[in-house]
Amino acid sequence: QVQLAESGGDSVQAGGSLRLSCVVPGYTHSSTYCLTWFRQGPGQEREGVASLWTGGGTQYYADSVKGRFTISQDSAKTTLYLQMNSLKPEDTAMYYCAADPYDRGCPDLENQYAYNYWGQGTQVTVSS
Repeated sequence: QVQLAESGGDSVQAGGSLRLSCVVPGYTHSSTYCLTWFRQGPGQEREGVASLWTGGGTQYYADSVKGRFTISQDSAKTTLYLQMNSLKPEDTAMYYCAADPYDRGCPDLENQYAYNYWGQGTQVTVSS
């Protein structure tokens, strides 16, 4: 079973930056995976934020974070990152990383049900 572990959440002021990390198990390297960051704000549905397909490095972003957030992996492909810049109060949420093997790119970013493997989440709070 794939077990993911997020870290890096914190409380910051609007305009600030954070980098979230997600440790990805080594055996995910044997196949192509879609690695995705989701978030769930208070009283809101869980939404996809950014995806990375390991087969070709293709990235996908929600419109709400384009130009502000960047998804990436380290060179050893053991850690998934989400660099978040120009943070806004509406970015406040619990952030989760998710993974599942996919051969031909990532599923639609809105489809949280496409993933069987999840981390426990890390809280990001942005104050105005």
